Order: sequence, then structure tokens, then C-alpha cells
Amino acid sequence: MVQLKEGMRAPEFKLSASNGEETALGDFKGKKRAVLYFYPKDDTPGCTTEACGFRDNLKTIETQDAVILGVSPDGVDSHNKFIGKFKLPFTLLSDPDKKVCQAYGVWVKKSLYGKEYMGVARTTFVIGKDGKIEKIYEKVKPEGHAEEVLEFLRKNQ
Repeated sequence: MVQLKEGMRAPEFKLSASNGEETALGDFKGKKRAVLYFYPKDDTPGCTTEACGFRDNLKTIETQDAVILGVSPDGVDSHNKFIGKFKLPFTLLSDPDKKVCQAYGVWVKKSLYGKEYMGVARTTFVIGKDGKIEKIYEKVKPEGHAEEVLEFLRKNQ
């Protein structure tokens, strides 16, 4: 697996979306920047904080010609419950076989209380209209992350 770096072409994908349709990265090429954020699990404390941060900043993020796309291994039904509970006004994508998580290098070995397991490393990619990665945020701290992304978008029009 290639370690993705800023300036590289973002891996293409097509995933089932919370809106019932399939969403592909190519859908936005030439039109909008994509803020593609990978998170471990719907309706958990950190993931909720991160998602609500994007929700609360969405209008301003959209003024920067960007779209928010959340990706986790959870299914569409789980995504829709999460969206409904927290009134999330953006698309969540389901990656149950973790192929997109693997392509982006975020499906990693983690450790909790001495036990190792595979899971999603909270990571955000800002992908330009040209399909290239403009910015990678690794080891994301959910609190204040949306503001951090928004600041990058503003500075890098």
C-alpha cells in the first residue's frame, strides 16, 4: 500500500451514501473541493464531536467551494440514524469492506487496554478540484477540527 502524501492524486472510490445513492470522488472533480474525513464509528463520543463540528461549520465551509464527506465502515442504516440524531446536513459514506479505508491508509492496527485490533485512524483529506490531495490531517483531535479545516480552506482558495 502506498503512503499517501500531499500533492498525490487521491484514490478514486464509489461508495453507498446515506442519501441512498452511490457517491464517487469523481462526482466532485472540477466542481468542488472534498473534505473527506474518516472516522471510526457512528454515534460514539469523539465521532459525534467531530461530525457536529462539521455540521456547525458547514455553511462557512460551503462558501469555500467545499463539500464534506464522512467515511466509516458502518452501514447506511447506522449512518442514517446518526444523521437523524444529530441533524447532520452532509453525506456519510459506508465502507463495510474497508477497501476505501485501506486505499487511503487509514485502516490500521490499533491498541486499547493492551489488546490489538484493526480500526480506522481518524484522518481527514482535503482533495482539490483537480483530484489531488491538498492537505492530510492525521491523528485528528475531534474538538476544533472543523475550524482547523475551515482555516486551511480559507488560506488556500
